Amino acid sequence: MPQSVSGVEMRKRQQGRIEGPPQAPGHPRPNTCCLCWCGCCKCLWNEDRRERSERQTCTKMDSIEATEEQHPTLDEVIAWSRSFEMMMRSPEGRGVFREFLRSEYSEENLMFWIACEELKKETNPSAIDEKARIIYEDYVSILSPKEVSLDSRVREGINQSLAEPSGTMYEEAQLQIYTLMHRDSFPRFLSSSVYRDLLNSKRACLDT
Repeated sequence: MPQSVSGVEMRKRQQGRIEGPPQAPGHPRPNTCCLCWCGCCKCLWNEDRRERSERQTCTKMDSIEATEEQHPTLDEVIAWSRSFEMMMRSPEGRGVFREFLRSEYSEENLMFWIACEELKKETNPSAIDEKARIIYEDYVSILSPKEVSLDSRVREGINQSLAEPSGTMYEEAQLQIYTLMHRDSFPRFLSSSVYRDLLNSKRACLDT
């Protein structure tokens, strides 16, 4: 029995999506230039790495958010105003600070700092290589929408370290972003409604 036209058309469309358009002899399929992970080209391998990187970043940050759903005490919240370092050591403090940075569209600074901390704790060489490359793609590459602000000297040092990634290759860049957050974002955070509302809510709890 002859097949219906709709059934034939449906299989053609499905086959076209799987196989893609035919290639002319002697012409390679586009976007398959090289195994480039630094973001200098849009090869299929690089796009696959970017998709995996986004999934890993989302999973990691979801885990961090789950950890940071703890409730700080009034004394802890007050202590943050006296010490940026103390706030950054506190998962709850980082969570509140991240909320503020998100409102200023600079959340990537804290995410970069956290990623560098995770990299320094890593001991497996293959994992170090993978995490170092992901950090580069997400926060250092000029093609990334989450690129952090680094001076040319620090950026050049990172580029030179890419051949042999290490757990400490981002230390200078991490310090630069830490200093930026401390001097620029932290004073505004202490004056923000995010911090003030939290502080007032903790004081209100003591009064009840």
